[in-house]
Amino acid sequence: MRKVLLVRFGEVHLKGLNRPYFLKKLVANVRRAVEPLGGRVWLSDSRIYVADAPDFDACAQRVRKVFGVHSVSPAVEMEKDLESICLAAEDMMRGKQGTFKVFGRRSDKTFPLDSMQLAAEIGGRVLESNPALKVDVHHPQHKLNVEIRDHAYLCVEEIPAVGGMPMGTGGKAMLLLSGGIDSPVAGYQIMNRGVMVQAVHFYSFPYTSERAKEKVLKLAKELGEYGNGMLVHVVPFTELQMQLHEKCPDELGTVLMRRYMMRIAERVARANGCQALITGESLGQVASQTMEALVCTDAAVNMPVFRPLIGLDKLEIIDIATAIGTYDTSILPYEDCCTVFTPRHPSTRPRIEDLEKAEALIDGERLTEEAVNGVETFRTWEMDL
Repeated sequence: MRKVLLVRFGEVHLKGLNRPYFLKKLVANVRRAVEPLGGRVWLSDSRIYVADAPDFDACAQRVRKVFGVHSVSPAVEMEKDLESICLAAEDMMRGKQGTFKVFGRRSDKTFPLDSMQLAAEIGGRVLESNPALKVDVHHPQHKLNVEIRDHAYLCVEEIPAVGGMPMGTGGKAMLLLSGGIDSPVAGYQIMNRGVMVQAVHFYSFPYTSERAKEKVLKLAKELGEYGNGMLVHVVPFTELQMQLHEKCPDELGTVLMRRYMMRIAERVARANGCQALITGESLGQVASQTMEALVCTDAAVNMPVFRPLIGLDKLEIIDIATAIGTYDTSILPYEDCCTVFTPRHPSTRPRIEDLEKAEALIDGERLTEEAVNGVETFRTWEMDL
């Protein structure tokens, strides 16, 4: 008998002839997640298993953050001997009170009891050994899972995981990561679809502090826990932002800034093999996120822009940020460059022709090139924050 983690996957089951490709990616991602803890990973009979990890609780927490994993269960692996299985089941349910149900699953058809008979036999033995328990097949307080595969596996806990698709099966994209609540959530939502995400952050020193940059790197590190780390490209944005503020109409400032951010992000994305941009915009949330403003922003680039939060309200976004663990960092009081030189009365219905006239007032190509050349790249797995 030994301890293992039993790892279930969900949406991958829906794949047809290309399912082996998705499973190979998923197993590789689980293996990378547990490698620092010394775990050993293998795939067998529609289950992924992890064994030999000294800290199974830490291992389970790492695996539950791997996209493509539906749930994780600490389990015991043992020989397919009915008496030994019953004794192990009695031991696992000892001390528990209330109601329970045994879920039997027999993948090995050579085992003498079918799934229903297995559940009934084990359930009877558990009742005999623990009179504080009662059977409830509809709404049990405790669930004992017994699976007969190459070995017998027993577990009483099922830890929900992030689900989605395995990372690396959906291409690569570049996230415009600010220090706010929305953009980390947007990155998470796209990562959930199997997309490998890198981040670009715009830094306007001295108008934004070193603490503000550290905050964003911490956000990226927290987000990177779901993807075995993340590359963060920090762009020096001060000079371009100053030129926009000094020479262009104030009411167009925010949308002009967003257009140049998108242009720079596109260049950084293409240089790193990314196929799309990701932003945390939600329709109508602020002046730069009206329909007209978003159309003008998109017109600045020739790359798809993903906005997974476009139809969510702020409370919904906060709920997701809290669930994924980025909210507390996002609300730290260090402002990013989006709050610098904010217009008193920003235009909510900008026109492309007005924006292009304003952009002609500065040497945008030179400033863009200088910003791209000044990019500093960080690897979150190397950072101690």
